[in-house]
Amino acid sequence: MTTDYTKVWRQARQVALQVVVALFLASIAWVLLYRWVAPPATWLMLDRRAHAPVGLGYYGIQEDDRTINYHFKSLDEVSAEVPLALIAAEDQRFLLHHGFDGNALWKAAKYNFGGGKQLRGGSTITQQVAKNVFLWHGRSYIRKAAEAYFTVLIELLWDKRRIMEMYLSVAEMGDCTFGVEAASQRYFRKPASRLNRQEAALLAGVLPNPLRFRAGNPGPQARAKQRRVVRNMRRLGGTAYVRELLD
Repeated sequence: MTTDYTKVWRQARQVALQVVVALFLASIAWVLLYRWVAPPATWLMLDRRAHAPVGLGYYGIQEDDRTINYHFKSLDEVSAEVPLALIAAEDQRFLLHHGFDGNALWKAAKYNFGGGKQLRGGSTITQQVAKNVFLWHGRSYIRKAAEAYFTVLIELLWDKRRIMEMYLSVAEMGDCTFGVEAASQRYFRKPASRLNRQEAALLAGVLPNPLRFRAGNPGPQARAKQRRVVRNMRRLGGTAYVRELLD
């Protein structure tokens, strides 16, 4: 009995196409769902909970206590200084670009290939939302491609207000601490709605590496980043700059 390889190949191609279409539709449905619904958790939250604490004892976390501190908040429930600080620290063209910032990528590439001491990234806030909310932890070309794909979907299906709400709610701001509400309660003993400019700038300043630049007990580097974020906030014009997000 001979095998009809042409028929087998055709069937395999049809199955592959159906799988691709199903994944495409599922990804759209997933992104659309989070347009209105807060994520119950992210992959990074699950990863942090499964591993030993970073800096055991520093945060007062016992090895068997891996409770995730995460409280999703809308922009109406946080201080206007918070989105301003995040934009000033992470993505000053957030309100202008459509998910990717060519200028930031070019500057990061020039710095990195020019022998910079520490690698710089050119990711926008939208890209970080794609990475934090929809993808697994790690680095690979496949993950980077998936990040770009979800960045496009997010910009198409969400508005800037929702992107900012998602970012300020799920960004890691300490071991097992995610979002500005959890960070504000933990480090300042008050809700994020009462954060002042200096406090918002400190939280935003530790975002590139919140397990190293600790908002709970900031060292000289964290304080320097805080001052830089505050200067950028003033240069942008204060909270008037983010008024369109808040309206």
